[in-house]
Amino acid sequence: MATFMIERNLPGASRLSLEELREIARTSNQVVEGLQVGYTWHHSYVAGDKIYCVHETDDPETIREHARRGGFPADVVVEVTAEIGPGTADS
Repeated sequence: MATFMIERNLPGASRLSLEELREIARTSNQVVEGLQVGYTWHHSYVAGDKIYCVHETDDPETIREHARRGGFPADVVVEVTAEIGPGTADS
């Protein structure tokens, strides 16, 4: 499976309540179960008017289908080709 970064434009995202975020998470989890393919939602970041998500699956179309079924946007879907961090400098 490949790892994908998803950018979701959602005006007011940073003002969503904990309960609203829980409902989004519940919906996402239900959709993942219904896809019946290999799919893992790792985590998401809420920042400003966007939610950035890291998901793992076989292809970007599955990401888009997840968004369609869940009723949330997937404005940008890109495959992650590398991961770096502070330790990368010492490698």
